[in-house]
Amino acid sequence: MRILVTGGAGYIGSVMVRMLLSRGHEVLVFDDLSRGHRNALPDTPLDVGNLTSLEDITKTCQSFMPEACMHFAAHSLVDESVRDPLKYIRENPVGSLNLIRALCESGCRNLVFSSTCAVYGIPEKVPITEDEKTTPINPYGVSKLLVENALVELAKRDVLKFVSLRYFNAAGADVENDLGEDHNPETHLIPRVIKAALGIEPEAVIYGDDYPTKDGTCIRDYIHVSDLCEAHILALEHILKGGDSIFLNLGNGNGFSVREVIDAVRRASGVDFPVRVDRRREGDPPILVASAQKTRTVLGWKPILTHIDQIVESAWIWHSRHPHGYGD
Repeated sequence: MRILVTGGAGYIGSVMVRMLLSRGHEVLVFDDLSRGHRNALPDTPLDVGNLTSLEDITKTCQSFMPEACMHFAAHSLVDESVRDPLKYIRENPVGSLNLIRALCESGCRNLVFSSTCAVYGIPEKVPITEDEKTTPINPYGVSKLLVENALVELAKRDVLKFVSLRYFNAAGADVENDLGEDHNPETHLIPRVIKAALGIEPEAVIYGDDYPTKDGTCIRDYIHVSDLCEAHILALEHILKGGDSIFLNLGNGNGFSVREVIDAVRRASGVDFPVRVDRRREGDPPILVASAQKTRTVLGWKPILTHIDQIVESAWIWHSRHPHGYGD
């Protein structure tokens, strides 16, 4: 099958590309390389372009004629979205709508959308089910919810079929294919703590230790990147078999605090590094833990690397090999 992967040079997208190729699919990557890495891609076709340009993505779709699309490309930093809300609320929806238009005009009606648990905001109940109210508290979550609302309207009118996967915290590395997490700036907890263990950063930083949690630090649900990508394969199969358009959570159902993640990095690395507590960051909910039971039932998804030590261990191996990311 011909599959277009937007954002395919990024952290999750690059793992997805390798997985699709290993299953015999024909893949084209569309990426502006602003935060992706050519070095993360195998010898597969790459169109460099930006989704905010309808001309760029239309040209790609008309040339490749995809049968399905996995859509990862987006701005995805919560902190940045708070500082520059217009960038997120404009560019994420505009890019997604340009993509959908280009796909439909080329005859493609099958979309797996990379969404986020940020659409829930501060949930009333934990673990969070897909029925939880969507009341995002940061512009990143708002931008993804705008796209989700558009997808609902388009699916009602048979414009396309979709599965929207609401990620919790993607983490870890694809050790076998030597693919890991390399962002600039790096905002994700596990690689930031690993940089402290490697001596690249002077310390690990905890943003807030006065949350209403067991140790005062935020609790998050971490999902290994390979398990997350496997869910995308199953989501596409769901659409192709005639399944309904649907929203599904991707998480493990286990929450780990910031301090527990720091302890896991200490175990994996064998290094005792300094830790500093700073003030809370705006837009951070205290607890985000998924109920992924619906995903398991609908897709038959069975995550494999579910413990924080497994996830951190894989990340530690990759970052030890690539202390400065793909620039190495």
